[in-house]
Amino acid sequence: MDMFSLAIHGGEPVRRRPFPRWPFSDDEEVREVLEVLREGPWSAGSQKIRLFEEEFASFHHARYGVSCTSGSVALFVSLKALGVGSGDEVIVPAYTFLATATAVIDAGATPVIVDIDPTTYNISPEAVAKAVTDKTRCIIPVHLAGCPADMDKILETAEKRGLRVLEDAAQAHGAEWRGRRVGSLGNMAGFSFYQSKNMASGEGGIITTNDETLAELARSLVNVGRDVKRGWYEHVRYGWNFRMTAFQAAILRAQLRRLSELNMRRTRSADFLDERLREIDGVEPLEKPPQVTAHSYHLYIVRVDVKKFGFSAKEEFVKALNAEGIPCNAGYRPLSSYWFIAEKSHIPMPLKNTEKASQYEAVWIPQYVLLGEREDLMDVVDAFAKLRKAAGS
Repeated sequence: MDMFSLAIHGGEPVRRRPFPRWPFSDDEEVREVLEVLREGPWSAGSQKIRLFEEEFASFHHARYGVSCTSGSVALFVSLKALGVGSGDEVIVPAYTFLATATAVIDAGATPVIVDIDPTTYNISPEAVAKAVTDKTRCIIPVHLAGCPADMDKILETAEKRGLRVLEDAAQAHGAEWRGRRVGSLGNMAGFSFYQSKNMASGEGGIITTNDETLAELARSLVNVGRDVKRGWYEHVRYGWNFRMTAFQAAILRAQLRRLSELNMRRTRSADFLDERLREIDGVEPLEKPPQVTAHSYHLYIVRVDVKKFGFSAKEEFVKALNAEGIPCNAGYRPLSSYWFIAEKSHIPMPLKNTEKASQYEAVWIPQYVLLGEREDLMDVVDAFAKLRKAAGS
């Protein structure tokens, strides 16, 4: 086999049929949404919204849930509720969606961008400890791809230095650290329900916390500064209309009921791929620390030595794997590569692990691939093996 056998060069691809569609719905979503249509309310005051907030928070071992319009908004509102503002610094990982940093900037604070652990791609606890200054107010650990960050060390640093911890759990619905679900480990957490997420309502987000005061403040901020215990036109602080609709909450109640089952399926598939892909020279799945008692696998990420596959750049490898019928992408750019973030941030250290992951190693496979059958997963393995074999020894 040579490079000309590859689909990108006109050869027959490993796979032509699509993987399972995402997001998907069944009669549960239809029933929930029809109840909203027929009975209302469609927005504020809806029983569906209240029930969803309670159910989601309880599932994640948190006392309170405050729904909102997106995961980005969940982070921003949480920062405002935590009192983060002008003159403050917030430590964030370099390898994350840009909203982790823009939420900090929008809150009036300065993102402090630090490097990641090279084996998990999560924020490096050692880098966090080194980056703390007298101006640091908060740490945002991102549970990348559904794998919880090292919360033991992060919480230890936060306690020593008197800092708040805001979990970015946008990709981590149902994930666990030492048996506790993310969203209950820090002071607050933000989740996303964008259409690609393991729970999806098109758009949407939620804040979780165990602190009643923070929950009430967040609820006011997303509801134009209202005090929920007073009249509709009683605004007690500056706020925004970041309310979730009842239709979104209805969909998400149905999605929550099947989350555990689908996450278990993703985990079984990821375990299978880990075992098979490790047999291919040049492929190494990300590590799952033993403290991670549940990984939600919003993404399946592998580290690839593309030169062993005969490619000079990661983008070429990604194109070749896509051509074989396997959905994948090159993942994030470092936050520092966005000029509009870099000019408003502090970068106190080299970001060598982030740059290596972004430029040379990380290949992402979306979570819906993990919902396929065993033969679908074998197509993933066969595609990697085909690319490796074409490169020769």
